[in-house]
Amino acid sequence: MVRIISTQTSNPNDFTPFEQDQIYNGLDCCITSEVWNAIKFGHNEQTMEEAQTYAFSKALQGPVLEMNARGILVDQARRNEVLEEYHDALDQLERQLTLIVLEGVGMKWFNWRSNDDLKALFYTHLQIPEIKRYGRPTVDRDALEKMEQYTVTKQIIAHLNAMRELGKDIGVLKTDIDTDGRMRTSYNIAGTNTGRFSSSYSEYGTGGNVQNIKESLRSVFIADPGFKFAKFDAKSGESYVVGAIEWNLFNDPAYLEAVDSGDVHTAVARICWPELKWTGVLDQDKDIAETPYYRHYTYRFMCKKLGHGSNYEGQPTTLAQQSKLPVNVVRQFQPKYFTAFPAHLQWHAWVKAQVWAKGYIVNLVGRKRWFLGRRNDADVIREAIAYDPQGSLADIVNRGMLNTWRQRPAILMAQDHDATTWMYPEEMEDEVVPKLQRMLAVEVPLNNGRLLAIPYDCQLGWNRGKYDARKNPNGLVNYKGHDNRQRQTEAGILDRQFRRADRKSR
Repeated sequence: MVRIISTQTSNPNDFTPFEQDQIYNGLDCCITSEVWNAIKFGHNEQTMEEAQTYAFSKALQGPVLEMNARGILVDQARRNEVLEEYHDALDQLERQLTLIVLEGVGMKWFNWRSNDDLKALFYTHLQIPEIKRYGRPTVDRDALEKMEQYTVTKQIIAHLNAMRELGKDIGVLKTDIDTDGRMRTSYNIAGTNTGRFSSSYSEYGTGGNVQNIKESLRSVFIADPGFKFAKFDAKSGESYVVGAIEWNLFNDPAYLEAVDSGDVHTAVARICWPELKWTGVLDQDKDIAETPYYRHYTYRFMCKKLGHGSNYEGQPTTLAQQSKLPVNVVRQFQPKYFTAFPAHLQWHAWVKAQVWAKGYIVNLVGRKRWFLGRRNDADVIREAIAYDPQGSLADIVNRGMLNTWRQRPAILMAQDHDATTWMYPEEMEDEVVPKLQRMLAVEVPLNNGRLLAIPYDCQLGWNRGKYDARKNPNGLVNYKGHDNRQRQTEAGILDRQFRRADRKSR
């Protein structure tokens, strides 16, 4: 029986705890409705942008709910195999570090997981000048990076970094999965300020952030029996958007054409170092770009690592720290880069002026973001510069995902920021994969009749890891019209385990 409740005429103490919860939830909904009625969109130019973004976000609930509910099958044998390998590697590093600290440094006891022991090691025994945070000595990641300049700390910090990374990887592999053998996540459509998805634990408290799992761990995620994965990745997508922005704002095609050349990093190297003996043939020029520029760093690496950071107004000291290059090398690169692409600096100046004058940016595909910090703050400006490339690419990828999901040529399995993964019956590969490639493509109209069409790289496989003939024969390979491989069975996986166990016993 349903009891009619009136909060205006009844005493709250008359209600049961369950009824009080229902009243609370009902009032929440009513207040949300009242707020919506107060701010709902009108028909002026500014609010139409917001209305379109809201409608698009609502439409994404369908594919997101389906991905959340389905999850991805986990190869338990492969997971246990990788876990064993990582534990062995961690144990070996731990033994080496303990030997270095106890016998080399002279400490009587050392636990690398203890901050007190690390402080004693670096600040007391090795006499490294104290690095403080909030007035107290610290041994956090930033502090360790600063300590690497001392020769006596290099091997110790290298061990610590490797061990911490292995610990994180082991934690990911130990993540709880559901009773049906699948790992699930909760994609959050509104989890970031740019429009990119975030992900976290599933509604059941299992799983976790599946978008940022390292490449080396992805082989544990497998396609269902009789099915196969196709991963479509919008590589260089943010660079495409930067080029499109500069075309729209300044009618400058230089960077967009460099990105569209087939290999943006080689194209940038050709422009920045015209004195090299370029041939005009992409494959040959890529080989030239891969020759050393500074020590073992190649021209192409410089353009990839430093060019991307420079696009977002990265400063020489920051880029040097990220790339492990001397600051003077970065300072030599950036003038060449900005001379080749002067529209980058024009765009940075335009963003600063836009944020200062209006407080918001409308990106390439019409998503508006307000910047609520101090409008001349360096962090706010960096966020504003990065917003359009990241946000526009996210919306372009998600538009293609939504359009394709509605037509149902395959099963949507995962969204990894700039990439989507689909699952299809193995025997339908020649029909389904080209269809997916066509459907995912989204054309964005630019000024003067130009269109932006970001290409997707496609990879196929029975698990989400990178192909390796010996270690991961079921992994992803580049799609070249057809994949002639056959899926390795569970028996093959067990054979690998027995061979590995036999090697250890010998």
